[in-house]
Amino acid sequence: MRVYNPGALPGQASMVVFHAMAYLGREALIIVSPGETLVSVGYFQDAAEVVDLDYCREAGISVMRREIGGGATLLDGDQVFYQVVLGRDNPLVPRDIGALYRRFTEPAVATYRDLGIETKFRPINDIVTAEGLKIAGEGGGDVGDCIVFVGGILLDFDYGTMARILRVPDEKFRDKIHKTMEENLTTVLKETGTKPPREEVAEFLIKNFEETLGPLEPTDLDDELTAKMAELEERMTGDEFLFRKIRKSSTREIRVREGVRFVDGTHKAPGGLISVFAEVVEDRLESVSITGDFTCTPKDALGELERRLAGIAFNAAAVARAIEAFYEETGTQTPGVAVEDLLKALGLG
Repeated sequence: MRVYNPGALPGQASMVVFHAMAYLGREALIIVSPGETLVSVGYFQDAAEVVDLDYCREAGISVMRREIGGGATLLDGDQVFYQVVLGRDNPLVPRDIGALYRRFTEPAVATYRDLGIETKFRPINDIVTAEGLKIAGEGGGDVGDCIVFVGGILLDFDYGTMARILRVPDEKFRDKIHKTMEENLTTVLKETGTKPPREEVAEFLIKNFEETLGPLEPTDLDDELTAKMAELEERMTGDEFLFRKIRKSSTREIRVREGVRFVDGTHKAPGGLISVFAEVVEDRLESVSITGDFTCTPKDALGELERRLAGIAFNAAAVARAIEAFYEETGTQTPGVAVEDLLKALGLG
C-alpha cells in the first residue's frame, strides 16, 4: 500500500487530498498538515448555523465542507493528520463502524505512546489521556467507492480562535466554550511541555500504521492526483456545496469531548420564541441560559429557573419535574409558554 507524506499543504488541500484519493480509488495512508488555518464543517451540518461566517471572512479563515460527518473544527499546522483510504471490500475494513474506529485508532494510540503520552480509545470517536482528557477526535465514512478514516495528532491548539469561529448566542457562552475546551481538551505540548517536529510524528505514525496496514511504500503526489484535488477543492468550497440545504433542526450540539457538550435550541411556542443554550456534562445540566421574545412575570424569574436547572439530569422527566416545581413554588407566569415548550427548546420534547 502507498503512503503519502507531503508535509504541509496550502489552502484546503490537507482535507481535499483524502477525498481525491478516494474518488480515484487509490488505497493509501496519507500523513499531512494544513499549511494555513481553516475551518472544516461536517457533511451533515448547516455551515451558516454552526460557524460565524462573518468572523471567518474578516479573519481570512477559509471554510469548507468535508464529505464525512462530525462537527465543525479548526485546523492548522499544529495538527498532523492521518488519513486511511481503503476500498469497501478490503478485508482490513470491518463491517461494524465501531470496530473500524477501534482498529484504526490503535496506531494513533501507539504514536502518542511514542511521544510519551499514555492514551486510549474512548467510544464513540475520541482518544483520551489516562486522566480522561480528550487529545484527539476521529471520523470515518464513505467517499466515492472507498471507506475513509481520519484523525490527527494534536501538537498544540488555538482554543481562542476555535471558540471564536463558532456561532453562539452571546459572548458569555463563547467564554464558557473557551474555558470548557481548555479544561477538557489537551495537546502534546500541554502533556509533555514540548512540541516535537512534525517529521518525527509522521515517522511514528507510518511505523505504527504498518502494524495494521502492512508494508507502506512512500509515494509522491502526482499530476492526476493534484488535478483531482484542484477540481474537488473548487466544488467543496463553492457556495452550492458549502451551503447545501440541510434539514433544519431546532436543536444543535457543540461536542467538546465525549460526555461534554453544549446544546443550542430554539422553539416557537404560542407565547413566543424560546432560545436555550446549555452546557451538559456527563448527562447533567451544568449551566443554562434562557432567552426569547416571550413574556415572563416577574421579569427576573428566569434567572432563578436557570439556577435551579443547573445540576439536573439531562432527560425529559428530570428537567420537567424541576421546571414544574419552579412554576409551583415561585408563582412565575409565562403566558403561552408551557413546560413542554421549554423541553422542546432543549431537544427533550
